[in-house]
Amino acid sequence: MSSILRYRATSAASCHRYACLLLLAAAVAGPAGCGFRPLYGDAGGASARQLARIEIVRVPDRTGQRLRNLLIDRLTPEGEPSRPDYRLVVTVSESVSELAVRRDESATRANLSLNARFQLTYIGGKEELTHRGFASSINSYNRLISDYATLAAEDDARERGLRSIAEEIRLRIAAALQTPGAFRRPPPVIEPDTETGRGRR
Repeated sequence: MSSILRYRATSAASCHRYACLLLLAAAVAGPAGCGFRPLYGDAGGASARQLARIEIVRVPDRTGQRLRNLLIDRLTPEGEPSRPDYRLVVTVSESVSELAVRRDESATRANLSLNARFQLTYIGGKEELTHRGFASSINSYNRLISDYATLAAEDDARERGLRSIAEEIRLRIAAALQTPGAFRRPPPVIEPDTETGRGRR
């Protein structure tokens, strides 16, 4: 009986080791087998060079400036390109919604919502092609008795949201640069006809 148990235990241990080896082999061979290329590794150097050729247009207000600085850190950390192939335009807006309310109707917790729209335009060829996207983030913070502490908590939530949005925009842009057909011609601008009052292209 004991020999049977020892045989079963040995077999189970061997199967476990075999399964672990199979998983390890799949993890090593998987990326190469499916054609995966890291964006910022040695095989993804071209993508990093493309990101470095993006001109990031200035964004209005203080929140927009902070988002632009975060995008610079992620897209063009070596400095702004002298001859950019792409132009990135970003707009950002924020709103605050109250969550928990005391009996005196004062809020104790709130959500800070940040929404950003971006347009990446290829300007390195004969015609301009654009790619548009959207990124958002919601972060909670406590509203305290001290106004200073509340403002500090709100600003911390804003910083977390901006970092999340900057990273999301980076990932979306990197994916677009490697996706055929991600860039399209911008829609035509319709100008009013002064004679007929109708729009004309």
